[in-house]
Amino acid sequence: MSGARWLAAPLLTAAVLVLGACDRGPLAERAGRRQETLGVPRPAGVRPTPEPPSQFGVGRPATDAEVAAWDIDVGPDGAGLPRGSGTVAQGAAVFAAKCASCHGANGEGQPVAPRLVGRDPREGFPFGQDPALVKTVGNYWPYATTLFDYVRRTMPLTAPGSLSNDEVYAVVGFVLAKNEIIASTATLDSATLAAVRMPARDRFVPDDRRGGAAFR
Repeated sequence: MSGARWLAAPLLTAAVLVLGACDRGPLAERAGRRQETLGVPRPAGVRPTPEPPSQFGVGRPATDAEVAAWDIDVGPDGAGLPRGSGTVAQGAAVFAAKCASCHGANGEGQPVAPRLVGRDPREGFPFGQDPALVKTVGNYWPYATTLFDYVRRTMPLTAPGSLSNDEVYAVVGFVLAKNEIIASTATLDSATLAAVRMPARDRFVPDDRRGGAAFR
């Protein structure tokens, strides 16, 4: 067994040297690495392959302020809602100035943006059986809190994230009032918005991926 090992090593070394002499590209580099493993010097003309860097060497760590500016998500239970407030009347003005050009004056929708207002169908929840039904905030959206989150991060389309927290509370109030979910005299803040229960709230079930009777 010992003699076989001594015989194999020179043969393998010779094969690697031949590869190195015939190729000066990636194959030669691989051959050079193999030779180093065996303790054999590299053949002339084959450059050593540098070790990959431990880091890319670009960018910098984000500051706490930069992280805070992006860490603004709001959960279904209202966790993450910021300070501020807005009335439905104030929301009507915000909507007219910054939303109506896409969604229509009353949230009826236009070719460039979907319909926001509409409670029909009020009986049942037939969206899975009839894909032609239009889903709106009033008949489909399950949480008022996540409506705030979506509007704050993505609207208006031409300047997402430009609305103040007060403006978002107000415009969400306007949309909810148009859908007959809150009173037209309501004021929304973190407490009152989290207390809003959407018409479609009980139509959604946890996605456990097991199928069965829980999926309707």
